[in-house]
Amino acid sequence: MQQIIFESSPAYLVLCLILAVGLAFLLYRTNHPWSKTWNRALLVLRAVLLFALLFLLLGPIVRQINNIFEKPLFIVLHDNSASVKEVTDSATLKKMQDQLVATKQQLQEKGYEVEVNNLAGEQIETISYTASTTDLNGALRKIVNRYEGRKIAGVVLASDGIYNAGVTPLYASYNFPVYTVGIGDSLQRTDVGIKNISYNKIAYQGNKFPVRVEVQTRNINNQPVRVSLLQRGKVLEQQTKTSGGDQLLVFDFQPQANEQGIQKLDIAVEVKPGEFNTRNNAASVFVEVVEGKKKILIVSASPHPDIKALREVIDKNSNYEFLLHIPHLSEQPVTALQPDKVDLAIFHQSPDLRGVTRTLFQQFAKSKTSILLIVGQQTDLRFLAQQGMPVKFEGIPREFDDVTPVVNAAFSNFSLSQDINTVLADYPPLSVHFGKVNVALSATPLLYQRIGNLATQKPLLAVDVQDNRKTGVLLGEGIWRWRLNEFDRTENTAAFDELFGKLIQFLSTTEDKRKFRSYPVQQEFSDTEPVVFESQVYNDIYEPVYGNTINIDVTDDGGKKTSYTYVTSPGNNRYQIGGLKEGVYRYRSSTTINQKREEVRGEFAVVKRQIELQNLTADFDLLRKLASNTGGKFYAVSQMDNLRNDLAITEAKSVIHTEEAYKALINLKWVFFVLLLLVSVEWFSRRYWGSY
Repeated sequence: MQQIIFESSPAYLVLCLILAVGLAFLLYRTNHPWSKTWNRALLVLRAVLLFALLFLLLGPIVRQINNIFEKPLFIVLHDNSASVKEVTDSATLKKMQDQLVATKQQLQEKGYEVEVNNLAGEQIETISYTASTTDLNGALRKIVNRYEGRKIAGVVLASDGIYNAGVTPLYASYNFPVYTVGIGDSLQRTDVGIKNISYNKIAYQGNKFPVRVEVQTRNINNQPVRVSLLQRGKVLEQQTKTSGGDQLLVFDFQPQANEQGIQKLDIAVEVKPGEFNTRNNAASVFVEVVEGKKKILIVSASPHPDIKALREVIDKNSNYEFLLHIPHLSEQPVTALQPDKVDLAIFHQSPDLRGVTRTLFQQFAKSKTSILLIVGQQTDLRFLAQQGMPVKFEGIPREFDDVTPVVNAAFSNFSLSQDINTVLADYPPLSVHFGKVNVALSATPLLYQRIGNLATQKPLLAVDVQDNRKTGVLLGEGIWRWRLNEFDRTENTAAFDELFGKLIQFLSTTEDKRKFRSYPVQQEFSDTEPVVFESQVYNDIYEPVYGNTINIDVTDDGGKKTSYTYVTSPGNNRYQIGGLKEGVYRYRSSTTINQKREEVRGEFAVVKRQIELQNLTADFDLLRKLASNTGGKFYAVSQMDNLRNDLAITEAKSVIHTEEAYKALINLKWVFFVLLLLVSVEWFSRRYWGSY
């Protein structure tokens, strides 16, 4: 539908018509060499042309309304997890797939738009049951998010009802009915299987570490259940508990971490007579045994709540060992205070005005150990200026400013979450020395100071990297208020922990100055994914170079070696190795730089994911409740004709979307050609009859 509207009163059309007719009459009232009929025709032509031009001067606008009809959407959602195929014969699966294809065609004939997806949200033509986990709620939420704003008439979910990832779909709300089709065997059979294994992925050499095994028993009464922990076929520990029926038995092991590297531990549950599924009776875990923890030392002249806030962050990372040194109160032995024994030293208001920590600070300042300075009212600024630190005050300030933090978006040493700036904006102020402070030009601000509502370019927290030594400077005390304030507002301290956790990690990490680096992008891979290596080669000034041939030798735990070769190029530093079976692998990567052979060695693990085999008993009750909660209905595979009959009586109501557009009439191309036609016809006619 189209409508013409005016910027001024439509009454001007009458005036335009009078002017157009009057001007045309003045032109054609005298005698001409053509007939009266042609004279009248040319008069009308000129009047129409003039009226059109005057009409366009009024600025008419065309209002165009278009109605777009959108078909309602139906989703056929296949549970493509491995557990479906494990207990369902191929004939039943084929029958179900044929029925769903017929259902799709029926819905399309009724006017629905139909898409067929798997649990990952991918549109599929054929279904393959290879997914290693099942997240029913996640799959339905993907539909809600992807088709937001569209009318979803319903979802047909073909599944066994077993989920082992995400949360249960029963407590979520969906704005469409879910018609569920139950696949698999819902009969409760005898089974003893590993439900979950909890363990530390990193253990420290010489220490014991916990391994908790949860075993689910079904239809087994008053029988002993024996679980063994093995390494290289040798039993490390064995425990036995008595099953009292359908229950969860917990076995806690404490193996010793003796050898460095990735260690494979096998868990075996004794198989009972009549078990339906024995694949969930065994599992393996991989633990990386490392030499020791990074030592984080905090030095202060007196107790302060900031120390407690930092300790909470440090203790959350199992790779760190926290050391606190407060002279005459909480002292560390002299051997622990050597710079070469510490990965990061945090000096809180130290060196202090009383001088109790000056000697220790001077010792660390002359070393290459990373330092984090927290400057406060008790900091001896004169002594600090003499130690070559990347911060100096002009004069000795005796007053203090209250400032709040602002994240420097250009900081590149490490990244922070996008929403962290919003959380930091509400933090209470820190007490910062008032006056001019000079921070080294090589230092990069992580936080700027905001005074009141004015964000300044004065650094609040900066990081400096010079001569293989990292230094952080925080120009204020009172960060404990930040952590307390965030917990009061959000009931967690995620932003504070991320900010200082990443800062401590960056400062305590030693720079890798090797010219050749080659490593797997993660320490643990699934047997269903390729192992990915990344290799980097640098020249003498540590610029990346390309074209080097990288040789990778991979040796499995049986001693079999396989060699791979590839050439690096811009954008192609990675190499994928597929088809590796479960186990611990040693690798050796090598290349030649300036006629010298460079070599890197390490280990990685390939893990067989068996989460889909832990439970093979279909949960039709969950599917019934899901359908009932959403206004759908449950069907067994044998009842799929009923599904088609029920969907046949539904009505595909399209959604009408109205689009409204406004265009100036003078901008339309056809208007120009109409005016050109009127002018051309009149001009050629007058020329033909011998007049201008």
